[in-house]
Amino acid sequence: MSTGTPEFVGEHDIDATTLDIVESTLENTRHEMDRVLETTAISPVIREQSDQFPLIADPEGRMVMGQFGSAIETIIANASFGWEDLEDGDVVATNDPYMCAGAMSHTPDMLLLRPIFYEDERVGFASQWGNLMDVGGKTPGSMPVEATTIFEEGMRLPPVKLYKEGELDEGLLETFAHNTRLPDHAEADIKALAAGTAAAEERVQELCERFGPETYLEGCDAVLDRTRDGMIDLIREFVPEGERYTFEDRVDDDGMGNGPIKLHLEIYREGDTVYLDWEGTDDQVPGTVNFLLNEKMFKMFTGVFLIMAFDPLLTFNDGYYDLFEVNLPEGSVVQPEFPAALGNRLPLMARQFDVLQATFSKLIDGFSVAGSYGTSPNFVYAGVDAEGNQFQMLEILYGGIPARPGGDGLDGHSWWPLFRTVPAEYQEAYYPLTIDEYSTRADTGGAGRHRGGHGISKVYTFEEDGAITFQDDRAHTYPWGVDGGTYGGTSEKTLVRTDGTELELPSKAENVPVEPGDKLVFSTAGGGGLGDPLERDPELVVREVRRGLVTAEAAREEYGVVLDDGTVDRTATESQREDVRENRDELEAFDYGPLPDDDELEARIAEERREFDQRDD
Repeated sequence: MSTGTPEFVGEHDIDATTLDIVESTLENTRHEMDRVLETTAISPVIREQSDQFPLIADPEGRMVMGQFGSAIETIIANASFGWEDLEDGDVVATNDPYMCAGAMSHTPDMLLLRPIFYEDERVGFASQWGNLMDVGGKTPGSMPVEATTIFEEGMRLPPVKLYKEGELDEGLLETFAHNTRLPDHAEADIKALAAGTAAAEERVQELCERFGPETYLEGCDAVLDRTRDGMIDLIREFVPEGERYTFEDRVDDDGMGNGPIKLHLEIYREGDTVYLDWEGTDDQVPGTVNFLLNEKMFKMFTGVFLIMAFDPLLTFNDGYYDLFEVNLPEGSVVQPEFPAALGNRLPLMARQFDVLQATFSKLIDGFSVAGSYGTSPNFVYAGVDAEGNQFQMLEILYGGIPARPGGDGLDGHSWWPLFRTVPAEYQEAYYPLTIDEYSTRADTGGAGRHRGGHGISKVYTFEEDGAITFQDDRAHTYPWGVDGGTYGGTSEKTLVRTDGTELELPSKAENVPVEPGDKLVFSTAGGGGLGDPLERDPELVVREVRRGLVTAEAAREEYGVVLDDGTVDRTATESQREDVRENRDELEAFDYGPLPDDDELEARIAEERREFDQRDD
């Protein structure tokens, strides 16, 4: 139960104009933090893909502006120092997920936390974390597939002061970087993270100088309170009382033959409080897909869903956290117990979003939520080139975004809106490989009135001996469609040797050896469709056939659209649609695809892993 009304709730002694200036400045500052980091880091996963998350908090550690939710209280609680020991110029660093309750959820994520002072008074915090290229461990990239504890996933830094009153602890940074495969990258990126927090410090101090620290802090309280009031309105309007709503989905496997892995969520409301209960979710697994879901982060995800769906002008922050109560069962895949491995938690994270939005689609009357997302895998290629130089490439790939109530899903796009793709030119310039193809996969987006986004196919030719490690999902399960929309296509991986031999790979693999001339065809899953495909505009279907996004066969069978010399045959289309309508099964609220029962799926996954482990390299 909630512990009471937060102290920031009430009347605020700040005029509307000043409040808007404070809020807008903080919003712009969080983007400035990203820009500073991207222009000073050297690793492509940050400077090219923007895998980082900024945060600005008040003196109590509550996020006023940011993305992932605050874990400042937990970080300080797990440090060897207390709140009273924080000094101007200090910067705290940690990459241990268990020491911040999963606010960053695997060891490659490094979090830096800077207390902000004005005239000797702590007026807030700035935090930024980003995905380092490597932190040690048993595989390059520090995201092994076949690890069973976090001890195999690289060096873990507890909350420590990396900067003390403005002075960098050179020995600490050198020790950490020395334990990584790319020490220069680690050092540069960590310093870049510190620079991002310094940008926020400067902007907050400017606000205190302009309006006075009392007015600035009153503005932070007012921003939190305004968000809370807006969330109460959303809850009262869209979340009904008196009923419980549930949804389940599955992650394929943990990369070690264990699966499928069930996620189960129940949502209900009592008064102005929404309860979110993950009881019934599967226990933690031996492999690395466990997701240490931070309670505040999940509250943030929940609030963001309601805000983006119904009131996108509302700022999301810690202001509404007391309105949500979350149960994360200990020992489950969403709350694994130390020292469970966590490195490849992305499949669980993606499914968590799917389950959350699907449950809301059941409880919000008349609201059609998006379908299921495809995938967002990590891929690492590492080795030693002919001149004896080590190389290590890490990138995040993307699958199809599900169809949305207002339109089609995006092809090969990140679930996080600010993430980007690493340009092929960058990869070819800095790593010994060639990108032969980067294209959408036709027909992988689920059919619907609004089509799901397509997965992508990326073809790499390797130019040096090395090994590849990757984690993906949706190879055995399907991204489901909604309200008559159909499921999306699954992911696939094929390694083509120089002699033409083709090796089908599972969605998760570790240290697969490759030689010069070998090709990897890396294909991600599509997104689910939304609405009856027979209601899709035929002209839109034909246009996508011309563009190679939809095949003529799928246009006819899925959408009932018949082409004649590249244009719509109106008469034949009308007849075909009527025939499809009469002969198809009743449309499903959720189309999960042709899934076998769990026992058969479990057997398939275990057998695939056995066959892969017994392969002749």
